Amino acid sequence: MKLEPILECDVLVLGSGAGGLSTAVTAAARGLRVMVAEKEDVFGGTTAWSGGWMWIPRNPLAVRAGIVEDIDVPRTYLRNELGAQFDARKVDALLERGPEMIEFFERNTSMRFIDGNRVPDFHTTLGAATGGRSVCAMPFDGRELGPLLGKLRPPLAEMTIKGMAIGSGQDLAHFYNATRSLRSAWHVTRRLAAFAAHTLRYGRSMHLVNGNALVARLLKSAADRGVDLRTRAKAVEILRDGQRVTGARVEIEGVPHIVRASRGVVLACGGYPHDVARRASTFAYTPSGGEHWSAAPASNTGDGIRMGEAAGAHFDASLEAPAAWAPVSLVPKQKGRPDAAFPHLIERAKPGVIAVTRAGRRFVNEASSYHDFMGALIGTTPRGEEVCAWLVCDHRFQRRYGLGFSKPFPFPTGPYRRSGYLMRANTIEALAAQCGIDSRGLADTVTTYNAYAKDGFDPQFHKGSTPYNRVQGDARHKPNPCVAPLADGPFYAVKLVPGSLGTFAGLATDAQSRVLDDTRAPIPGLYAVGNDSASMMGGCYPSGGITLGPAMTFGYLAGLALAEPVRLQPPADFSSFKRARTMQ
Repeated sequence: MKLEPILECDVLVLGSGAGGLSTAVTAAARGLRVMVAEKEDVFGGTTAWSGGWMWIPRNPLAVRAGIVEDIDVPRTYLRNELGAQFDARKVDALLERGPEMIEFFERNTSMRFIDGNRVPDFHTTLGAATGGRSVCAMPFDGRELGPLLGKLRPPLAEMTIKGMAIGSGQDLAHFYNATRSLRSAWHVTRRLAAFAAHTLRYGRSMHLVNGNALVARLLKSAADRGVDLRTRAKAVEILRDGQRVTGARVEIEGVPHIVRASRGVVLACGGYPHDVARRASTFAYTPSGGEHWSAAPASNTGDGIRMGEAAGAHFDASLEAPAAWAPVSLVPKQKGRPDAAFPHLIERAKPGVIAVTRAGRRFVNEASSYHDFMGALIGTTPRGEEVCAWLVCDHRFQRRYGLGFSKPFPFPTGPYRRSGYLMRANTIEALAAQCGIDSRGLADTVTTYNAYAKDGFDPQFHKGSTPYNRVQGDARHKPNPCVAPLADGPFYAVKLVPGSLGTFAGLATDAQSRVLDDTRAPIPGLYAVGNDSASMMGGCYPSGGITLGPAMTFGYLAGLALAEPVRLQPPADFSSFKRARTMQ
């Protein structure tokens, strides 16, 4: 019988999103030998496709800008937002240790941040803030990654312009204003020219932004600390000695290995957005599990959760919502390839678009958060009917902002219409007929909406009434940055279906990221971070970045817990973990 090769480390991290990599970097900085095992041939998980924002109240960047708030203020906001899901120990861990995490990464790694000091919370309940609680990874020059760049998951193609990702905030604003501002036009011209040059020379953009920049900086930090970074390394089983987790069986390049981890194993496999069976059991509106389209990578199939359960972990589905809901539209792919899920995160807040049901009626403030938008749609759809809606706009809107995957001027609409993605008609009634929407219902809705929208009002759903609404709208449009009539044809529509950015339900953990069993006792040597752990927000979504902020913070805390009492050391050169491993 052929013996399986054995590899030794202190910490084995399964998965390579923000949660897993932050754990790896922290543990390595504390002097531990760390291996990261990623089952795909690229690193980054869902994080690499994300906007990269992290919700960290009281963070150092805000403090440096003079935004100082007492810890009780964000604690009050979370208490009001989470209600019965409020976990005081985890909330305090995030609020007390999150700023410390940012400072640690700034001082000890290649991580650099930009502030979100003008990014408001989603809601206006007591304790909400209009800024100062968010940070994002600073754009990163991909050339600094060296050969590791080829192992970085590219940004989600549908969210780019021919492969060029657009950064949040001012970068995106410049692209929207390129036809109305010389300054913006010059910015866009420089970005396009740099992208063309990079693509010609390197095959992709070297200007990394958003979640791609976050993962790149974490990868660089991990490599600098001697972390053994493995792709095509699929964990299949957690190994135990009695009750203690001691490692895992990992198929590396198809060859089974035993990886012994003296300190512990960290589950960071991205949750279960593509585990159809578990979706069926936890998503109330998906009886077969197939009535859902996640924008997360297809490889996020619940591996970490299943391995955790096999080791005695408790799966916690008692959350307000099991996933981070988001409306998506299905982008037709070439024959034989599945459609791609395009998440509608931005354009819904712009002036001149409405969302309607099959009856042609509005059902929500379109500028509300993607999670709230989808929750309203699920709640308003009669049981047994398809959960779907349509975004409807006029010609001015589509040319100015685009509609979903269909890009604005100067990109033509023809390819999107020919593929069946974008519907177009000269009248509202004809558009309704194309989409299968009740024609009279949609015509009445548009007439009623326009009567108030011409003056910037929305008495039905109050679009544009909150700081979050307005910051997502178009500040140049007066008097309401989120409201304008649907005036001149042709008119356009895109069908929305239920989707998610990731899952919230997951393994029960404590404030140190230790995985808990059914008695709520920690399983020795087993940790879970990111979407493999049940969200500390309890399935609520109070602000942007409430996935990555806790992922980074609790990854950091897991790394510290694993390292106790080892002290901070310089980058190590472990003989069994040569840097050449990172080039595999």
